[in-house]
Amino acid sequence: MTTTQRPPYPPPEPPRGSGSGNGNGRGDGHDFAAGGGQGQTTGQGPRPGYGRDARSGPAGGGEYGPGFNGGPGAGSHGSPTGGQGPGQRSGDGHGGGDGHGHGHGHGGGDGHGHGEGHGQDHGGGHGHGPGEGHGNGRGGGDEHGPGPGSAPGGGHGHSHSHGPATPVSLHLRKVIAAILIPFAAAVLVGLAVLWPGGAPSHERTGVGFDRQTQDASVTKVVEVSCQEAGASGVPPTGDTSTAEGSSAVQQEKGTCKRATIRVDSGDDKGRTFTEIVQPDQSRQLHEGQKVVVAYEPSAPKDLQYSVTDINRRLPMGLLAGIFALAVVIVGRLRGVMALVALAISFMVLNFFILPAILQGSNPLVVAVVGASAIMLIALYLCHGLSARTSVAVLGTLISLLLIGILGSVFIDWAALTGNTDDNTGLIHGLYPTIDMSGLLLAGVIIGSLGVLDDVTVTQTSAVWELHEANPSMGWRGLYRAGIRIGRDHIASVVNTLVLAYAGAALPLLLLFSIAQSSVGTVANSELVAEEIVRTLVGSIGLVASVPVTTALAALVVSADRAGAEPAVEAPAVPARGGRGRRRKR
Repeated sequence: MTTTQRPPYPPPEPPRGSGSGNGNGRGDGHDFAAGGGQGQTTGQGPRPGYGRDARSGPAGGGEYGPGFNGGPGAGSHGSPTGGQGPGQRSGDGHGGGDGHGHGHGHGGGDGHGHGEGHGQDHGGGHGHGPGEGHGNGRGGGDEHGPGPGSAPGGGHGHSHSHGPATPVSLHLRKVIAAILIPFAAAVLVGLAVLWPGGAPSHERTGVGFDRQTQDASVTKVVEVSCQEAGASGVPPTGDTSTAEGSSAVQQEKGTCKRATIRVDSGDDKGRTFTEIVQPDQSRQLHEGQKVVVAYEPSAPKDLQYSVTDINRRLPMGLLAGIFALAVVIVGRLRGVMALVALAISFMVLNFFILPAILQGSNPLVVAVVGASAIMLIALYLCHGLSARTSVAVLGTLISLLLIGILGSVFIDWAALTGNTDDNTGLIHGLYPTIDMSGLLLAGVIIGSLGVLDDVTVTQTSAVWELHEANPSMGWRGLYRAGIRIGRDHIASVVNTLVLAYAGAALPLLLLFSIAQSSVGTVANSELVAEEIVRTLVGSIGLVASVPVTTALAALVVSADRAGAEPAVEAPAVPARGGRGRRRKR
């Protein structure tokens, strides 16, 4: 192994010699390229630089001044020592070109030299005689490209690419489009066929949410004896939160509140009525508080209005504003697009899915069409129209199909009716034609969509970034690396789904605990079994989405890599940090 010693830089003043030098120019394109130029004694005009993408622009730098005469010896690239030979001659001169640079030539022995011009562009090159010549230069873009040497020999360089991932090949884009375009067309046809004219009208029952409501304010609150107020343990109109039994006896001897309520909206705006608030009632009224009142026109006049809830519009609106602000601050433009997609999702839900189900359309078909529309709009709006997003869409679509099949099988097998509480019972009473088990399955599909989007997009992005970091990695390597990332994601997301249900159903679970019911008894009840099927079917689809999406993404990027043009081999160069610029010495 031969060790080459580097001479001091800049080299000491050598005796003058004559010969040809090399120069580099700055191209107007987006590639850094080396331009070839030769000068004798003094530098001449500019010459063009050439980039790897076959574009060229006028060079901004000139040729180098008196350089060094090339001889039959072979030169070396990137080394100040040059070629070796029995003799030595070197020179230094100044040219009148527009660029600054260094030229090295070799005769029969070692040659060292330094040439300077005056201008704005800088480039370095090495010229050699009949041997090899190498050069590099700087242009106005983000890539380094090879340029020809200026001596009779050949030249080469290396390239660095920065910026977004290279798009997949045209063939792969056509394959993906051939799958997704018919699917998107089918979704549009489904929207057109199932689009409702609006929710069907019905006569209000005055039960639960099916009541007329108005805004109101509490104008006055005074304390009175419960016995004088005539409470006698009877809950106030429209309120079911008062305890019964022994507490009712205590309320007769306690202190109640008489609240005066003013109606602030509707035909009876300005009308007032009173409401008795019992001491152990969970919802207490305060003066100046905003409330929601229910109106029952068929009741006696003094009982037509009753407080049903607290007006929470201000705190809920403020919380929504904080959420939107946080999303925009962190996500910037991507966050704005996410909020737009969220708004569109609510519009599809409110103006298509719910009215279509109320009009008697099959809940499963409506949910599939609506969820597909939400998926396409949200993913492409947030992540752009690209092959990466299309792979995530395909993975989500396959997982939703699996969820639909499993949900249909197990809801039917477990004989789940979907009519398990007061709300579903009210819906069935108002609209007996609605298939409640189909409504349950529709809820499973729509509820799983949000989490599926998260997993499929994450897995696709992970595989793409792995490919960018190591383009030589094949399909199997990409899949194995991506699935390792997916396992970590699965572990956290599945646990989140289970705990989310446990938190929402905590009061129900407490009731089963008080009754000392066994786990089997609790799980067998339809109310809990319905949620178990919902959670497990969604989790199975979520778990399946990881290998499916990872495999699709790995196939796409590896197939594109296999069909790509082979890269130009570059000589081994020392690793450099930063943005690829050569350090000044």
